[in-house]
Amino acid sequence: MENEDEKLLVVKPVLGAESPPWTRSTKVIVTVTALLLLAVIAYRFEGLLHQLIIAAMLAYLLNPFIIMLDQRTSLKRVHAILLVYLGLAVVVVGGLVAMGVAAIQQSQTLIQDVPALIAGLTAVIRNTITNLEPISIAGLEFDPRTLDWGLIQNQLMGLVEPTLGRSGQIVGSVATATLRLLGNIFFIFIISIYFAAEIPVLGNHVGDIATAPGYRQDAERIMREFGRTWNAYLRGQVALALIIFFVVWIGLSLLGVQNALALGLLAGLLEFIPVIGPIISTAAASSVAFFQPDTIFGLENWQYTLVVLGFMILVQQLENNILVPRIVGEALDLNPIVVMIAVLMGGSIAGILGMILAAPVMASIKLVGGYAWRKLFDMPPFPEPETALGPSPATVLIQRSREIVTDLTKLEPPKK
Repeated sequence: MENEDEKLLVVKPVLGAESPPWTRSTKVIVTVTALLLLAVIAYRFEGLLHQLIIAAMLAYLLNPFIIMLDQRTSLKRVHAILLVYLGLAVVVVGGLVAMGVAAIQQSQTLIQDVPALIAGLTAVIRNTITNLEPISIAGLEFDPRTLDWGLIQNQLMGLVEPTLGRSGQIVGSVATATLRLLGNIFFIFIISIYFAAEIPVLGNHVGDIATAPGYRQDAERIMREFGRTWNAYLRGQVALALIIFFVVWIGLSLLGVQNALALGLLAGLLEFIPVIGPIISTAAASSVAFFQPDTIFGLENWQYTLVVLGFMILVQQLENNILVPRIVGEALDLNPIVVMIAVLMGGSIAGILGMILAAPVMASIKLVGGYAWRKLFDMPPFPEPETALGPSPATVLIQRSREIVTDLTKLEPPKK
């Protein structure tokens, strides 16, 4: 006979018993706790989060090339992913080597020109104040013409010379930073490959979360709207950055501006920062022109600076009025003031990456906020019916080029 203590306890489900729903207080507590936990994780692993975001952006930008290889060749998607990333790695490594050599040469030239720049700056200031009258403030008279500008120039050189003397240490620091950058790039490439493999099923994952009737369609619609916004912005900004880089580089080279390659590269990179980036690149090019010892056509430095400034402004106007509407379009639909505020806020939160992503993040917040606002007041969730996506400008350009080439090949040679 078995003892009662040795009997196995079998728990039988009670008919009609279900998991009790959470109360409103429980939902609020869980939501707030989850948000605080996410904030702590984002703060603690900020550097890793930046790399993950860059990896996701890279996967999204390369996805059209992967799809093209997957659909038009016999390669499987995984092989297409590896081929695209291998080609990008070759381009990135080659570009880094070329830009590194050019940057070293440009930096050496700039270091050698620092004394001449300081001498030119003091000479310009001295010549400017030569015709000024003495200044009287509260009975005290100050005559700027009596200043010893030679002493001021020597003091400025005393501040700069220690930095120039540590050029070897600076080169070592640059080498260390370069190795760290290559390690980060390798990590971003590996993570981005996994992101690229998950892109085709990302929409299904989001739709599976919204299982309530009707909300799945809303979630899929919002994801498509997100895709349109980020697609137009990120790929458009890449195209704009490349165009601005070549235009500024070639234009400044023709104008005889020193360090034109570095200034063009700076203008292309700053193109990712809306509103503020073009202003910084224009100021940098104008500053280099103002302190440049040699100018074209024998112009004075201030005249030469106005020429360079006019060229940079012309480039920005052509970009804003011709390139941006055709490449980026109305994807963001944000007021320029809102974009500027978002850039400043993004820079204070996440540095350069925050400034780059500020505009599309603000557009995404506007999309979700508008959806929530309309749902709160029982209005249709979307203001307009969804329209089918047309071909991108790049696709239209490629198709048109193919048509032209096909028509040319069909032409018969003239009869003799």
